[in-house]
Amino acid sequence: MPIGLIALALGGFGIGLTEFGIVGLLPDVAGDFGVTESVAGYLISGYALSVAIGALGLTAAIARFDRKKVLVALMLLFIAGNLISAIAPTYSLLMVGRVVAALCHGAFFSIGAVVASDMVAENKKGSAIALMFGGLTAANVLGVPLGTFLGQQLGWRSTFWAITVIGVITLIGIQVLVPRTTAAAQTNLRSELAVFRRGQVWVSIALSILAFGGVIGGYTYIAFTLTEVSGFSTSAVPWLLVLFGVGTFIGNFVGGKAADKSVNTALISIMAVLAVVMGAFALTAESKVATVIMLLLMGTIGLATAPGLQVRTMKHAQDAPTMASGANIAAFNVGNALGAWLGGLALAAGYGFVSPLWVGAGLALAGLVVVTAGSLGGRSKAAVTAPAGVVPRTDKVEVGVG
Repeated sequence: MPIGLIALALGGFGIGLTEFGIVGLLPDVAGDFGVTESVAGYLISGYALSVAIGALGLTAAIARFDRKKVLVALMLLFIAGNLISAIAPTYSLLMVGRVVAALCHGAFFSIGAVVASDMVAENKKGSAIALMFGGLTAANVLGVPLGTFLGQQLGWRSTFWAITVIGVITLIGIQVLVPRTTAAAQTNLRSELAVFRRGQVWVSIALSILAFGGVIGGYTYIAFTLTEVSGFSTSAVPWLLVLFGVGTFIGNFVGGKAADKSVNTALISIMAVLAVVMGAFALTAESKVATVIMLLLMGTIGLATAPGLQVRTMKHAQDAPTMASGANIAAFNVGNALGAWLGGLALAAGYGFVSPLWVGAGLALAGLVVVTAGSLGGRSKAAVTAPAGVVPRTDKVEVGVG
């Protein structure tokens, strides 16, 4: 594999650490700025909403420019955002830093995936893209716990300083190691937007929002749950987050294999189990043993949805992949924002530190209803339009994700 892929993977690692590295540090941030737990959680939801905006708006605006130059510009934006966060004297300025860093998130992965695939032969494109996104997975498994540990030892600002350094190294790596690229081909924006006239595309978008909202609804405030309900010490939080990260790695692989067999069946099953896991976590959070098990399961089941959600979206928008890909990234992050916001509302209303887990269970249950209805609706439409004697197959997709 070309060494330039390492630079792209490092960028993915830094972005993943930026998004969720603050989760384990929210109690420290809240105490430092004198804000409530729910207000501190807006640093997660604000980031997610900004990713959604950047995934659609920024990607469309810069798609026609030289891709390598675009990646360099995006990393400069990433560095600036994390530098602002590291030195922010107020909560408001910290939020500004989060928003600035988030704007590059969706565009970096959208354009970086194209650059990665162009660096290798046709039969290695999938592996190249997987390596780039492996940086994001590594951030969940190792980066977030280590970022939390660093923040607890040297202050939460040190985590943002570390991410800023990662951004600088990535910038140099892209400039030196990634080969020169050409501008992207012009696309017909009108035809791309036409994809949003399709009901199944909106089903996929709604499902992505609810699935990720369900997981992040509980995960955003998990540090409070672990310390205030389960009784773990603050120093144990980083190592407990490793369990969630390991679960995401397992879930991504298992979910990809399940989606290869039957997208809708996989998503229906996973959403049902996710609702049960989130509810069970809320009921057993006072037990340390149960909490350890549920953290692993939450990561595994929650991220098992990701491959199927991506495949389902692309399946119903094969003629408009650029906008569909951006819309799916946006939907994931709208879900992140929704889950964090609703979890914060539950906390602010005084329902306790397990209430975000119940919010997650409710969103997962709503997602189950949506995907079941969408699956039945798709089969009914296929049955009406299929030629006589042909048995429609609506959920089998020969695409490997994982």
